[in-house]
Amino acid sequence: MDAFFSADFWFAVGQIVMIDILLGGDNAVVIALACRNLPADLRRQGIVWGTLGAIALRVVLIFFALTLLSLPYLKLVGAALLLWIGVKLLVPDEDEHGSIQASTKLWAAVRTIIVADLVMSIDNVIGIAGAAQGSGQQGHQMPLVIFGLLVSVPIIVWGSGMVLKLMDRFPFIVTAGGMLLGWIGGSLAVADPAVRPWVPDSDTVRYGAGAVGALLVLGLGTLFARGAAATESE
Repeated sequence: MDAFFSADFWFAVGQIVMIDILLGGDNAVVIALACRNLPADLRRQGIVWGTLGAIALRVVLIFFALTLLSLPYLKLVGAALLLWIGVKLLVPDEDEHGSIQASTKLWAAVRTIIVADLVMSIDNVIGIAGAAQGSGQQGHQMPLVIFGLLVSVPIIVWGSGMVLKLMDRFPFIVTAGGMLLGWIGGSLAVADPAVRPWVPDSDTVRYGAGAVGALLVLGLGTLFARGAAATESE
């Protein structure tokens, strides 16, 4: 019980909330697009059932992610993916939602939401699993995951407009989120069983690796963003 009042636990909680805010808004846009052609009286049902199906799918995915992250080298793979996801957050991208097909049938829209969320939630799943791994308490990882998913529900259902407006108005939120994913990735890498014999298990090492990961995302993201801007201006 004391672990629930530890700094590591609540730091991990904060990370999960931030990940949900940053990465959940995009899923909310997908839900809105998939349901846009439904009759008005069915839109709420489409949103609710689509979200419940997507959340159930995430529970399964994160359960497997937490299990797989206990195997050698897979935390290194997860860390690399988180670093790449963080960099992509900082680089302007084309609208990926144009391919989302709207349907006039309730269950067709729900199916579209679940399939699209499956494809788009890999970053969210890896981020939450990585943050839960950083809590320092093996027995409290699933409660952290459940908490993260509970937080994501209102964000996905109701928060898309607010989240997108905040990101447009305060671009530093996206930068901070990308660096957070880099921090989690760096911390995850040094916790891999394959590197344990050569890397001391200490807070100093973990925080140092997290700082390196955050700075790496910031540096690469800034570099790629400038390259993309230069290409567009030609």
